[in-house]
Amino acid sequence: MSGEKRVIALGFFDGVHVGHAALLEMTKRRAAEKGGIPTVLTFDVHPDNLVKGCNVPLLTSPEGRVDTIRRYFGIESVIFIHFNQTLMRMHWRLFLDALAAEMNACHFVVGHDFCFGWKGEGTPERRKEYCAENGLGCDVIPAVKLDGVTVSSTLIRQLIGEGDITRANRLLGHPHSLIDTVGYGYQLGMKIGTPTINMRFADGVLVPRYGVYATKVFLENGSENELIAVTNIGVRPTVAGEERVSVESYILDFSGNLYDHRVRVEFHAFLRPEEKFSSIHELKTQIMRDAESTREYFEK
Repeated sequence: MSGEKRVIALGFFDGVHVGHAALLEMTKRRAAEKGGIPTVLTFDVHPDNLVKGCNVPLLTSPEGRVDTIRRYFGIESVIFIHFNQTLMRMHWRLFLDALAAEMNACHFVVGHDFCFGWKGEGTPERRKEYCAENGLGCDVIPAVKLDGVTVSSTLIRQLIGEGDITRANRLLGHPHSLIDTVGYGYQLGMKIGTPTINMRFADGVLVPRYGVYATKVFLENGSENELIAVTNIGVRPTVAGEERVSVESYILDFSGNLYDHRVRVEFHAFLRPEEKFSSIHELKTQIMRDAESTREYFEK
């Protein structure tokens, strides 16, 4: 770790929503004031998996979290700590001591509800006292509300699970997205004239409501040229009835081989639930309708 000072944002940042945005913007501001490196310190697995013994479905994979933080906030330094029993049982002061010493932290930025250390005893109030005692800066960011409700990853997970991607995106402050390497499928789409790229959600990542979405696709080549697509999330009931969820995107007005390419899909609108059709012809007809609905949505 370099000897340069760091202004550290502490948190899990699942989804990187507008509440997190307030925290990250303050981190950049304090870093500019102090001549330090704006840094995000986060965890590889959700702390509640150990603390509460429950598996929390994540909005994005760790890779997706890093991409969002860098893409929308320009913070390049994102550091992951493995959350395990040792870290869970560590006294909160020892944790801050380590960050101050090993990362040369000069300032911390945290959310109003972020507690850490054994039994969550590292509260925002204690953190501020610690920083004052040790000559460090500290900002505690209050809750952010939209539409009269406090923005939280928990609420956004609920909305995405229900297919309310429009409201979820409003609370996120950016489109919900999936980053993955394009894999090989059954190639049925190619045979019926609607070729798709096939992707999957990583294990532990929340799967949105099964159905068809209006999406935008971005390729790994660094180009920000957006491609319009129709994306189906589900188990392909018409042709396969798979157990594992697949993500198939029919990119409109595009031809090319994207196998093994890294791709980002942004979800913008829920069009309809997933359906089982009586024939492949009926399926193709509906895909064409979905494509038209997608064009109309983005033309607005």
